[in-house]
Amino acid sequence: MVSCLIDSHCHLDYFPQEEIPLLLTRAQEASVGGVVTIGTRLSRAKEQKALTSYNQRDLRVWCTVGTHPNHVEEEDLLEVEHIVAIAQETQAIGIGETGLDYFYGTEQTRPLQRESFRRHIHAARLLNIPVIIHARQADGDVLQLLEEEYTNAPFAMLLHCFASTPQLAHAVVKMGGYVSFSGIATFPKSHEIRQVVRSLPLDRLLVETDSPYLAPVPKRGKTNEPSFVSYTGAYLAEVLDLNKMAFSQRITNNFFRLFPHAI
Repeated sequence: MVSCLIDSHCHLDYFPQEEIPLLLTRAQEASVGGVVTIGTRLSRAKEQKALTSYNQRDLRVWCTVGTHPNHVEEEDLLEVEHIVAIAQETQAIGIGETGLDYFYGTEQTRPLQRESFRRHIHAARLLNIPVIIHARQADGDVLQLLEEEYTNAPFAMLLHCFASTPQLAHAVVKMGGYVSFSGIATFPKSHEIRQVVRSLPLDRLLVETDSPYLAPVPKRGKTNEPSFVSYTGAYLAEVLDLNKMAFSQRITNNFFRLFPHAI
């Protein structure tokens, strides 16, 4: 089992292919023991699977498959069974990212976003793997949909790159889910996000980069990369007044509890 900090959400496919080995070397040097490259288009699931070939003994590379809400108009709305088949073929450890984005998405796309979100949840439930949730300026609808689906039948979930309301974070945890924090939590004005970190159970927290976006302090403004998750981890350990190594071990344990197929 990986004992170092894990970047639970990055986009390796957004980097030039020739850069990826060096990115992963730097991650390993920063005591990162694993990365999850997240799918944003089901039509490109094979590309996500190909990225797991960079897997090493001391730095694991896993993938998820899904269609981001901002791409639902450009991608086919697949049946649940098809999503399940894609996930099985690619050995995905999670479904997503999926969810609702009302910042970029037009009002006309919202029904399609919601239907795609539901189908991703159904696929994750059938596979017994977590669904990775994107929520941007849509907290109320995200929560309503999650509660409806969870009432029908429970499923594992991860609210990624948290920048939402405390109500959504606590509701996700109440439903057995986890919340992941990115470099946003290190930004000087992110007081409310840090307060949410303090208010949640430690055994429900994860960390991520969402690279190549949202580089944490002290790398803010630069292209983010998996090695930078170490800065976010160290910062959150301080926020929680915990030893950095002890914090990393707890977060890693959380990761493997949520992602049972990450072996």
